Amino acid sequence: MATSINCWKCLARPCATSSSRISSIVSSKPFSSTSSKLVGGPKPFKKAAPAGVKQNLRIKKKGAQKTTGRPPASGERKAMRKRIVLSNTNALAVPGMQEFNKDLVADMLEGGEEKKSLVGNVVVLPGETVDALRAIDAFKPTQGWGLFNKPGLLIRQESVELTRALVSAEDEKSTLRYVIEGSKGSGKSMMLLHAQAVAVARGWVVLHFPEAQELVNAVNDYAAIPNSNPSVWMQPTYTAEWLEKIAKANPILDTIKMTQPHNLPIEIPKGTTLGRLCELGVRDSDIAFPLFQALWSELNQSGRPPILLTLDGLSYIMRDSQYRNTNNELIHSHDLALIKHFTDFLSGSQTMKNGGAVIGATSRSHHPISLSMNLAITQALEKQQESPQTERQPFEKNYDERVEASLKDVHVMKLSGTSKDEARGLMEYWAKSGVLRQTVDERSVAEKWALAGNGVLGELQRGALRMRI
Repeated sequence: MATSINCWKCLARPCATSSSRISSIVSSKPFSSTSSKLVGGPKPFKKAAPAGVKQNLRIKKKGAQKTTGRPPASGERKAMRKRIVLSNTNALAVPGMQEFNKDLVADMLEGGEEKKSLVGNVVVLPGETVDALRAIDAFKPTQGWGLFNKPGLLIRQESVELTRALVSAEDEKSTLRYVIEGSKGSGKSMMLLHAQAVAVARGWVVLHFPEAQELVNAVNDYAAIPNSNPSVWMQPTYTAEWLEKIAKANPILDTIKMTQPHNLPIEIPKGTTLGRLCELGVRDSDIAFPLFQALWSELNQSGRPPILLTLDGLSYIMRDSQYRNTNNELIHSHDLALIKHFTDFLSGSQTMKNGGAVIGATSRSHHPISLSMNLAITQALEKQQESPQTERQPFEKNYDERVEASLKDVHVMKLSGTSKDEARGLMEYWAKSGVLRQTVDERSVAEKWALAGNGVLGELQRGALRMRI
């Protein structure tokens, strides 16, 4: 039965024209709920771009992602990155450990069975030593201190040799000049920390540059020292912060009084302690460097304690710094006042009147390449081993005379992997602390020692404590 459809032209009765048109559409195409535009035939062919004409892909950019959390405060990220935890209450306390004190240092100086029994043992650092080392930023975030109940040090054969050299310099009132060299993870910073612990136990004054990179990468304010020829540049803010660390790490400065007159920008009463002198430099950075010069002059008077001057990241100061002079030329690192102070004692051009040591440790994980420093260290090692000397490359132009002069005749301590006895003592300490959950026997020690590149400390710690299968 046909359906009647009304035409829009005549709504009262059916229209023959409209009826025949609609009946033809219904009979030719099936029913579909899709739009008639989408039901049609294939899409028209899109003409390709002409040859030699690039057609860029247009991608709609997304809107900026909105952050709902609180943004970090100024300096918060750096504080978290450099945060050091020295005690873990969840770790087991190892009973019967020896403390790193003056008596232990005396035991290391003695020969025989006492010295042999100390090598390979881990000794705990007492509270006053930890406070002093923390004040000078001797600990590093990558050394794994937060795994154990208390910070401790492994006594190595090289540790005993360094202790003997430090005490000998104190007795003879000479200046020990050392460079600690080794591959990545071999324990150079830990050996530097051992020297600082010996100095604190013996009552020395300890001055330390924790990161040499911060001295040369142009992040601190600087100014030329008046009447210096050639120009020497001081860093007031860094010097003020450094004086604060020196005062916190060396309480002995509060017992030493000034005895010499000094031409200082401010008037200081006679009999002022050296600790008070550091505090005045911390308050006003503009006078920090002259006060540091007065502090060093007072420490070199007769009857003062020995001085330990250390620096970590030696390769950073063996090249041009990122600072520029008034002619827009790069300033050599040895023209910066604090670095010049260090290199003068490292080269032997100046000595410490009451004895002491100046020690620099290289960095092999992230460091600039200094051809002159590498050559000087190689030649020093060859001289110590009485082997033929390595000469300069004849066509190399990037050697630095000032760098070679600063490292002339220094003693180089080459660190490599630990022995199996030292690795076993360290693994036993880890097991007693509860962080190494496996039996420590000859087989496990030999396996970890071999996988760690013949006992490299950083790789040994990574393979035994941080790697999980």
